[in-house]
Amino acid sequence: MRASRLLRILLVLQNRGRVTTLQLATELEVARRTVMRDIDALTEAGLPIVVHRGNAGGVELGFNYQSRLIGLAEDEAEALGVILALPKSLLAALGIESAGRLACDKLVESMPGIVRLRIRQAQRRFRFSAELGDPPDLRVSALAAAIRDSAITRIHAKSASPRTIHPIALEFRPAGWAVIDALEPRCPIPLNECGDINISARRFAALPEINDSPT
Repeated sequence: MRASRLLRILLVLQNRGRVTTLQLATELEVARRTVMRDIDALTEAGLPIVVHRGNAGGVELGFNYQSRLIGLAEDEAEALGVILALPKSLLAALGIESAGRLACDKLVESMPGIVRLRIRQAQRRFRFSAELGDPPDLRVSALAAAIRDSAITRIHAKSASPRTIHPIALEFRPAGWAVIDALEPRCPIPLNECGDINISARRFAALPEINDSPT
């Protein structure tokens, strides 16, 4: 919990410049004395924290310090990857689709290597070529978990002839969701043709990720 709070303080100081300890305490929902202890901890860790006294005081990072550390957990990076992969139809309507795509690319490239890797991984796993409309199908989240875990999956699980697949991606198309099977990657399986789904505890050998190694 404290590590997360220290990271948030660092990001606030880096992105906003000088802020007061009261502002930090309010945003983090802790006491001012807790913020001061956190500031001391960051200073002891070697960060150039500058404390200004008086009515116009506050704390800031000195020496134009910039960290490439981005406070994204693994699931947060995945969520950002999916957000960036969503269709850009609203931007197209405004005539700024190209600018939007460039902005997304620049945002991803600004991230540290491990975060960038997770974002790109999410963009490969969860794809969109149409706008979402209908309420979500619970099988989608189950297949997403199977993709993350490289879990062997059976479709038509309750039928007389179930099929075993190795799900590696989901794609949303005009006709709806489809799952990509590593055993037959060129033949996406529409979700409405999958029937009942059973996620096994057994794993298949995951495909190697496209080279985007962390720095």
